[in-house]
Amino acid sequence: MRELVENALDSAESISELPDIEITIEEITKSKFNTMIGLVDRERVDEALYDDFESEKAREKRLAKEARFQETQAKNAALGKKVKEAPAVRGKGRGEAAFFKVTCKDNGRGMPHDDIPNMLGRVLSGTKYGLRQTRGKFGLGAKMALIWSKMSTGLPIEIKSSMKGQHYVSFCRLDIDIHKNVPHVHLHEKRENKTHWHGAEIQVIIEGNWTTHRSKILHYMRQMAVITPYAQFLFRFLADAADKNLTIKFARRTDVMPPVPLQTKHHPSAVDLLLIKRLIAETTKQNLLQFLQHEFVNISKSHAERLIGEMGPDFSPKMTVKSLTSQQLVRIHQLFRQAKFDDPSGNCLSPAGEYNLRLGIIKELHPDMVATHASSPQVFEGHPFIVEAGISIGGKDVKQGLNIFRFANRIPLLFEQGADVITRTAVKRINWSSYKINQQQDKIGVFVSIVSTKIPFKGTGKEYIGDDITEISSAVKSALKQCCLQLKSKIVKKLQARERQDRKRNLNRYIPDVARAIMETLVEIADESPPKRPRYDKEDEELLEKINSQEVTEITFKDCLTQHVEQVDYEMALDYAMQSGVSEEPREAIFLNSLEGSYKSVDFRSPVFVFRFIL
Repeated sequence: MRELVENALDSAESISELPDIEITIEEITKSKFNTMIGLVDRERVDEALYDDFESEKAREKRLAKEARFQETQAKNAALGKKVKEAPAVRGKGRGEAAFFKVTCKDNGRGMPHDDIPNMLGRVLSGTKYGLRQTRGKFGLGAKMALIWSKMSTGLPIEIKSSMKGQHYVSFCRLDIDIHKNVPHVHLHEKRENKTHWHGAEIQVIIEGNWTTHRSKILHYMRQMAVITPYAQFLFRFLADAADKNLTIKFARRTDVMPPVPLQTKHHPSAVDLLLIKRLIAETTKQNLLQFLQHEFVNISKSHAERLIGEMGPDFSPKMTVKSLTSQQLVRIHQLFRQAKFDDPSGNCLSPAGEYNLRLGIIKELHPDMVATHASSPQVFEGHPFIVEAGISIGGKDVKQGLNIFRFANRIPLLFEQGADVITRTAVKRINWSSYKINQQQDKIGVFVSIVSTKIPFKGTGKEYIGDDITEISSAVKSALKQCCLQLKSKIVKKLQARERQDRKRNLNRYIPDVARAIMETLVEIADESPPKRPRYDKEDEELLEKINSQEVTEITFKDCLTQHVEQVDYEMALDYAMQSGVSEEPREAIFLNSLEGSYKSVDFRSPVFVFRFIL
């Protein structure tokens, strides 16, 4: 499902179309599956032969245990105690296999009719050249789903595809000959495109376990909705039992999409010997000087000439690049590893953007507070990378403590979290208490997205990023600390606002007593005979006269004191806001996109908002 969803996102983004993706998982019973493959159901003859066979003695034991459980639950219910669910009955083996039809439909580019068999039925048939930030981990995409379908059910996959402006829909049913690595096409035809739809719909039937992986699938969809708030996902699970059916819509929150990642050339310090050989085999340049100058980044003509001079007398700028010997290639590789080159630019990268990351967090978690930060492009081993981070406090469906969400090239990482650089940094290298955050009691969401032309995955599953690359570890820590600083400022303001409210509440509590005491004192003075009364100012005399005439009462003093408390509170809040606005929260600059080609609107962007001016 992951491969299909990520392919669908890539396809829609490649034509600057806001992704609209539908995922359906339909449960197929064993009887229905047998009908699909032309197999007649057969009743069991020898029950003891089966893995889920239960002897008479074991059955009696199980029934007795269930009876004791029901009796205990009845007693608990009578006493008003919590009633537990009955434990699931498990067989001692694998039990019957479960089959599922997985369908993914998108509104992307689609596939050319004649290319569909090779694009999906031949492994390693890609034509990618150069270097680009990509979502995939293995470079196989939907072919992995096809191979798993072939291995688990033996059934072919079905593909529907149509490109923009195409009057027909391509339909293809195929599987793959794994040994020969060639597609086996069952049906390939053109059908009428009545709805003018464009995109692709891929359907596979596989063996799986919904009960075990349900939470992971929903967690994956939720994380995908966080990192791609400009996409709309509709997820459905269908089963014969209506109570198992599930439909979840992850709505689109914005129409601001990240730019398409640009293809770039390899950095000299990032290539190995095999890659140099491949580049030489595929280059159209004739001599060594042109090859160095045009097939790598950050090598100018003068720099290339200096490198060739450093290689030794066996090398010359005009020598034919395809005539290089194995020893000469090793010499070039060694020089690339030792020589000094300018760092590659991060212009080829396409991060999600602070705006989208913030929107995604707010949309899915509804936190009380959120802070985001994006680092400037940095470099490890000749590859540029950007770290984006977000931290939220509070929210729905968030447990107490650290809730870590990891992303690599804008896809979620679900497994092997403990060894990941993001997890280790958040758990061990951030002193949360110094930022007024309680690591144990607060509901903390930690979001870190790393984009690069090469993600340094570890393990065969490529599910985590190692903690052994200093540049990435430092960048992750720095980004999280920046988020923490933003949150600390907000938390301090919140605490100070609470203190002001408490002070105001305490003052208001004493206002009636103070007003009564003042009134009683003034009444006593006003009742004294004139000879005994000291000389007062004119204003004081006027006040005493108003006391006698009841023009000024206890209510008058209450109103004046209340108004004074409100005024002091407002002035203190305004003074603090002005000071903190200058010293702690510098204003963020916004920028205007260049106006190239036809346009209907202009976007003013900042890390936290986009202001769209309609022309």
